[in-house]
Amino acid sequence: AGATAAADLAARGRSVALVDRAGRIKPCGGAIPPRLVRDFAIPDELLCARIDAARMVSPKGEAVDMPIAAGANKGGQPHQCYVGIVDREHFDEWLRRRAADQGARRITGTFTQIARDLDGIAVVHAKSEDGTAISLRARTVIGADGANSAVGRQAIPGFKTAKFVFAYHEIVEAPHPAAGAAANDSYAPTRCDIYYDGSLSPDFYSWVFPHGRTMSIGTGSAHKGFSLRGAIGELRRRTGLAELKTLRREGAPIPLKPMKRWDNGRDALLIGDAAGVVAPASGEGIYYAMASARYAVDAVEALLATGDVKALRTARKRFMKKHGTVFLVLGIMQYFWYGSDKRREKFVAICRDKDVQELTWASYMNKELTRRKPVAHVRIFFKDLGQLVGIGAH
Repeated sequence: AGATAAADLAARGRSVALVDRAGRIKPCGGAIPPRLVRDFAIPDELLCARIDAARMVSPKGEAVDMPIAAGANKGGQPHQCYVGIVDREHFDEWLRRRAADQGARRITGTFTQIARDLDGIAVVHAKSEDGTAISLRARTVIGADGANSAVGRQAIPGFKTAKFVFAYHEIVEAPHPAAGAAANDSYAPTRCDIYYDGSLSPDFYSWVFPHGRTMSIGTGSAHKGFSLRGAIGELRRRTGLAELKTLRREGAPIPLKPMKRWDNGRDALLIGDAAGVVAPASGEGIYYAMASARYAVDAVEALLATGDVKALRTARKRFMKKHGTVFLVLGIMQYFWYGSDKRREKFVAICRDKDVQELTWASYMNKELTRRKPVAHVRIFFKDLGQLVGIGAH
């Protein structure tokens, strides 16, 4: 989010400083939809894998494959029939370099606080890697510093009430192609596997996402006493991936609900995880982070042009108008379907349905709730109802 905002503002001729810590890698499955690739001009070389299907696995081990081709078309026009996978270690750095190429000043350091000069203008304080103090006078400050945002805590009213889950994953070497499939067909280089199992996550899901020569094996939960690392150890054991070499381990808090307020009504604005724009149920955050940055750039431009501080509100307003319904639907879905293993079994069973697969992928690939085939929506409603009352057929 921060790199995207910096690149766009610099491209518009603004003086921009991009402050970020060195070596920080976000724990993330890395899936990006075709809409992101198109909207943000992501080059093919950043895609470390191309996914053509997802496999949903129930608590009892029932597996349902959902081919992406089922929902790849929109309006009768062929679209990209795969989901890209990026490694955040390389993807994020490429975005930061792009911002610098557009003219943003890159500063490697850690934000500490926002102060005010005698004119009331914000002064951003940070420390470089060697401890040198950094001071930046800024007409606007964009906080893109994660779910536990220091900018948010200092500048945005009500931010301390933000809630999040904690995500953890391990990046491991992928099985060599010559070795064949992993045990029990638990790994494929072009398929994302998603595990809905309360023993691996009591309130979210676990995953195995291919990253080309490596893979991300992760999980998440809001339960403070739940051992994420232990769950991943168990998932790797079950899937025959325990003996693969572990390259790195990463964890971070991830919000699953947009903040009610993104700005301070003056000169500070949150985006990305700091604004809470990670989709419930799916945990998807890359596209929404970058989209929130675009709305923030427009809001900052309006503020600088008019001096009207109300312009900052438009970032959240426009984002929620476009994506709020999706977040609401996914939030309800997570609350209900992830509530017990019995419900998770039914949820995975519903995923066998071709209408569900088509509409799910069409919505995900294009980042909007598809309105095609209204009859299919009606059919899905009654199939869901049947599963809820225990009379639905697979």
